[in-house]
Amino acid sequence: MSDSMNRKARSRERILQSAIELFSRQGFEKVSIGQIMKLAKMTHGAFYAHFASKEALYHASVQETLENSRAARLVKGPLSVTHLTELVSNCLNLQELEHKHKPGPETVLFNEIGNENAEIRTLFEASYLRMKKMLETRLIALSRLKKLPFEPDRDVIVDKARVILAALVGAVALAKSLPGEQERQHILNAVQRNILQMLGVNDSELDNMLGKTLDLK
Repeated sequence: MSDSMNRKARSRERILQSAIELFSRQGFEKVSIGQIMKLAKMTHGAFYAHFASKEALYHASVQETLENSRAARLVKGPLSVTHLTELVSNCLNLQELEHKHKPGPETVLFNEIGNENAEIRTLFEASYLRMKKMLETRLIALSRLKKLPFEPDRDVIVDKARVILAALVGAVALAKSLPGEQERQHILNAVQRNILQMLGVNDSELDNMLGKTLDLK
């Protein structure tokens, strides 16, 4: 690869990483091309040498997070309820979601609820389906190993994945909109407790898991 091609690739990556950071914190509508280029320490005019539009950049940023998110890595981890819990906790860790530089597909769901842009709605659906598939994969495998309190019936598991994901997204979206830290944490903890109870975690294990989650926050 020539020096000019290397420079162009590095410049594109700087723009992409800056966009991922801003989009994950603020969502598509609240971020401008100017803000992205300022964070990337590049001129506004250089943007169009790499991306046709803000929508094209957003699409690239979502694809990057889908492939490299912590949630995607967790779903490939050991088959245990503990690791499934970690996947849930990762989505519910509001502090991490607000500050991390490597967001996952869950950030698209939290930031783009109600967005009317057709392309963003398509990406929202893709992120939702990706997260749902992650949960289904975990639930099916664990239920086959008799580690969950329900049979590996696909229709049942798909519905449980929907319930878990709806609870996660709803809880974080609501918590992010509230100014009071105490109520935010009450919402997140209540949802996590209900999800873990649905997965068959007993009371003593539940208190231990939630205690560890609180320590992370």
